[in-house]
Amino acid sequence: MNYKETVFLPRTEFPMRGGLPKKEPEILAGWKQIDIYRKLRETRKDAELFVLHDGPPYANGQLHIGHALNKILKDVINRSQSMLGKNANYVPGWDCHGLPIEWKIEEQYRKKGKDKDEVPVKEFRQECRDFAAHWLDVQSEEFQRLGVLGEWDDPYTTMAFGAEATIAAELGRILMEGSLYRGAKPVMWSPVEKTALAEAEIEYQDHTSVTIYARFAVKTPSHPALEGANIIIWTTTPWTMPGNRAMACGADIDYSVLRITGRGEGALAKDGDVICLATELVDEVTSAISITETETLATLKGTEIAGTISLHPMHGHGYEHDVPMLLADYVTTDQGTGFVHIAPGHGVEDYELAHLEHGIPLPDTVAEDGKIMDHLPIFAGMHVLRDNARIAETMAEQGGVIGIGKLVHSYPHSWRSKAPLVYRNTAQWFVSMESHGLRDTAVAELGRTAFYPPAGQRRLTSMIEQRPDWCLSRQRAWGVPMTIFFNKATGEPLRDQGVIDRVVEAMREEGADCWFSSDASRFLGPDYNPDDYERVTDILDVWFDSGSTHSFVLEQRGDLESPADLYLEGSDQHRGWFHSSLLQSCATRGKAPYKGVLTHGFVLDEQGRKMSKSLGNVVTPQKVIDQSGADILRLWVVSSDYYNDLRIGPEIIKRTTDNYRRFRNTLRYLLGALDGFTADEAVSHDQMPALERWMLHRLAELDGRIRDMTEAYDFHGIFTELHTLCNSDLSAFYFEIRKDRLYCDAADSVARRATRTVMHEVFSRLTAWLAPILAFTAEEAWQSWVGDVENSVHLRSYDPVPPEWYDQSVSARWDGIRRARQVVTTALEAARNDGAIGASLQAAPTVHVSEDIAALFEGEDAAALFITSGATISCDAAPADAFRVEGIDDVAVVFATADGGKCARCWKVTPEVSEEDGICNRCEDVVNG
Repeated sequence: MNYKETVFLPRTEFPMRGGLPKKEPEILAGWKQIDIYRKLRETRKDAELFVLHDGPPYANGQLHIGHALNKILKDVINRSQSMLGKNANYVPGWDCHGLPIEWKIEEQYRKKGKDKDEVPVKEFRQECRDFAAHWLDVQSEEFQRLGVLGEWDDPYTTMAFGAEATIAAELGRILMEGSLYRGAKPVMWSPVEKTALAEAEIEYQDHTSVTIYARFAVKTPSHPALEGANIIIWTTTPWTMPGNRAMACGADIDYSVLRITGRGEGALAKDGDVICLATELVDEVTSAISITETETLATLKGTEIAGTISLHPMHGHGYEHDVPMLLADYVTTDQGTGFVHIAPGHGVEDYELAHLEHGIPLPDTVAEDGKIMDHLPIFAGMHVLRDNARIAETMAEQGGVIGIGKLVHSYPHSWRSKAPLVYRNTAQWFVSMESHGLRDTAVAELGRTAFYPPAGQRRLTSMIEQRPDWCLSRQRAWGVPMTIFFNKATGEPLRDQGVIDRVVEAMREEGADCWFSSDASRFLGPDYNPDDYERVTDILDVWFDSGSTHSFVLEQRGDLESPADLYLEGSDQHRGWFHSSLLQSCATRGKAPYKGVLTHGFVLDEQGRKMSKSLGNVVTPQKVIDQSGADILRLWVVSSDYYNDLRIGPEIIKRTTDNYRRFRNTLRYLLGALDGFTADEAVSHDQMPALERWMLHRLAELDGRIRDMTEAYDFHGIFTELHTLCNSDLSAFYFEIRKDRLYCDAADSVARRATRTVMHEVFSRLTAWLAPILAFTAEEAWQSWVGDVENSVHLRSYDPVPPEWYDQSVSARWDGIRRARQVVTTALEAARNDGAIGASLQAAPTVHVSEDIAALFEGEDAAALFITSGATISCDAAPADAFRVEGIDDVAVVFATADGGKCARCWKVTPEVSEEDGICNRCEDVVNG
């Protein structure tokens, strides 16, 4: 007889291979068909709200792998919170203003031979708007292909008329509050882009700078030893010398006054010259400028040098102002000469020391294009980045420099143009960090914010504590205008709520273009003469745009709220969106816009290198999706330690695919084992065997952990738990042990029904736990079970756990059994490798254990647990040659083969198998029953 037909083998149409690139679009179409997002919102409308506010990506170009990481992580969090029963409404957004889009349109103009300056600003802005809208649509489709669920039909954009109006209103709030002011101070400036840049728009790269040792002849010494001396300074920015207005020394630093008595080849200094520099740096400096011998004339403290008046190195050539020596705490002897040249228009510390503390005026020396201004003698027209060698040589020719060199160092560059930046004194609009307590408020709010990982709190707090006033103005065209009028006579901004309201109302109807196209009288109204006021034509820092999203997204949408539960972005956003959002909200509302901040790392290649086209190591999400599927990318995200930098490449994708197969095979086995299962077959908890009760306890325990880790945003931990469940607890333990019962017991036996009842619970919970991660595969598996597209797995919540499932005594018992079983299975593997057996069912080992371990096996079929045909549990002392595993001292195994015949149905070897029908008694009862 062929007994194969009598065995209850798993049956399912859920395929072994996912075929995700083809299957996922079908699932997406099903979600669209039932409008799953609307159904989910309706299902959760009365539930506790969870708000993850989307940091807006820039609407420019296709998505890169960092975008995929970011949006997948957000989606996993939102879906998980929804599974907890919360209303996790997700509104995606886009940042649409700014330089990259301006550059693209200008590039198009150049190709067509058009001059941007001849194009009306409204027309230029419309082309920028159209460009952003195109890429917004492209990125939206790509995000949705990743399985990201959200309000894709109603996203927010910073260029929407309502958003632009609200951003202007937010600026108005700061204007009315009083912390907005117009001032001239050095800001980071891009000569290429001709605009000021925010800290978040700056990156540091290696740069080779020309260095000079410049000398300042002492005019009025503060100490007799300085009579006839030259103060020596070292700088990596020769272009700042026309803007020099002072020097600084350290109060407690020792300085040497030296007479040069010997020179090497190429020395620019002369014998007999007297120079002054830090004693600690004498050897280093004299070597650098080819001075071979010196005579020490005096040693002075910085306090004795302070107050000295010197001449500019280019004195006699148009630079006739005095150069005072100031004391500064930040002067060190780490590098240079121990003296620092002070150009108050070209550095924050210089500005604070010379201008704020000592009232030294700010000179204008550099134009917006990076050229030294025409009114400056000798250097007029020279470029601050390209002509430093020329500046140095010119100064040397006039005797103002005694040493020229080069230095490779880390230097600020524009993250967009990649060009070096400079500090430039310009008139800009600032928000004061001090006048209305913005800094203190922001720092206090950070103390009330949860950070994931916690180190982010210290990092952002340190940035807020040290940052300068916030420069809001940009000299560009594509953005929200700074909707401010200032009095031509006084320079004071007009603070009038009525004017602000008229501007906001017009922008809400017509967009920000109306600021440029309307007469000033439209906004000023009858109370002000337009001839008395000048309209600001700068635009706002785009970080103010995105920093204001809490006001026009969280506060203005009825299904969201502020503060958000979570802001989530890359770690670079400590100086970007997290930073600007905090300052904007604290300035206007006195509180942070978020309760929690989560940061993830950057994506590198498999060798830990930054991705670049030149290295050929760029991994695009589009390629991974086309070849492997979005669920592979989603699993890669949660299986990575995303708090740190992540790696991706062919081998890592292969490993991720292997992990995916483990989950898929587990789901497939469960579906096959549950073929034909109905609720009528279920067995109550009190009827279940001990192993089934252990499995339910394991599910209950895991449910609690997953809920806790979901609230802590620890999805790497959830992945690890689920992988352990599928790999160790199910495939290698529970499924293996219960295969015989599932396949060969009577269909209606209580034991088999109990197994299927537990497997149904495992399947139901595993699909829910996997749904936030493997959004497509969980849906596919769930639909294989329910067969109802309207009944999506993503409309479910995590099932509550019956209290009777928790049983620590069962857990402790099975921990001990599994420990003993580990020794047995290792012994069987050794016997298999030695050729003693071909399969474990050919064995009938004797297992020597302690009395405590033996007690754990009472009432259990040890052979079934070991997947052998027989087994004996013995408390007798084990023979010396018994098989043991290091670290498990109380278990030893003596191998033996099973006696009897092999059952043709279940393959167990037992004495009861008759030659007549070739099956065991159990199988005979099932077949004949």
